[in-house]
Amino acid sequence: MLDFDLAMLYGVQTKALNQAVKRNIKRFPDDFMFQMTKEELDSLRSQIATANPAGHHNIEEWRSQFVTSNFTRMGLRRPPYAFTRNGIGMLSSVLRSETAVEVNIRIMRAFTAIPDIVNNNVLMMQRILNIEQHQTETDEKVNQIITTIEKRIPEQLPEQIFATGCVWDAWEYVSDLVRSAKHRIVLIDNYVDDRVLSLLDKRADHVEATIHSRYYESFQTDLKKHNDQYREIHFLQLPHKNHDRFLIIDDDVYLLGASVKDMGIGLCAITKMQTTPETILDLLK
Repeated sequence: MLDFDLAMLYGVQTKALNQAVKRNIKRFPDDFMFQMTKEELDSLRSQIATANPAGHHNIEEWRSQFVTSNFTRMGLRRPPYAFTRNGIGMLSSVLRSETAVEVNIRIMRAFTAIPDIVNNNVLMMQRILNIEQHQTETDEKVNQIITTIEKRIPEQLPEQIFATGCVWDAWEYVSDLVRSAKHRIVLIDNYVDDRVLSLLDKRADHVEATIHSRYYESFQTDLKKHNDQYREIHFLQLPHKNHDRFLIIDDDVYLLGASVKDMGIGLCAITKMQTTPETILDLLK
């Protein structure tokens, strides 16, 4: 995908996107990002200029508007930068706004879903590949396409096993659970630290978060400093030590095979349970 296409999706200026990349250029080797040659740019402009969108009656007017709105807008003095799938994934580490992170997650999920889309809906695949040629469509139409893709992505498995050393995979899985919450998140874990606070900050703005854990003075200090600056995370002291850990996402309960901060360090599993959150919460009293 080209830099000005990504800038449109992320809601930033193309110049700002490229400046953020240049400040972190070591994260973008040649197989992550490259600049188009003048010949490649001329070829792309020629392809766009000869394209005829379905249903557009005034072809010459469309060609002029499309080429002007995209190539003049991003500047004719230099060819654009092109980002591969890996490069788009790396953009989330340099563009830190909530919009950029959310759009990046949706794009990466779209990439993951492409094989299934090819098998199940060739027409949808064609529409995705042609998004670049339809920049005159509204942002709403782009969102409709991405939303359709998300509906085709399989839901998270009810159970997941992480081998020793799969720390990132486990962290990513739990992070996705946190982001999926619509109303509440409740973590029941004997051992928590400031990493858990960072994890819970990934939740949506309207979602409440509560931690049930043992009392540690150092964590209480971290929690107070966090709540003074960010959305409040509630804390309830466990009346007794618990062997298992649980993560409640809305009306679903997940049994955690290890403390959240230690997930993936050793062999562990996350299992979705059939019991209700209230059953677990009542047993804490």
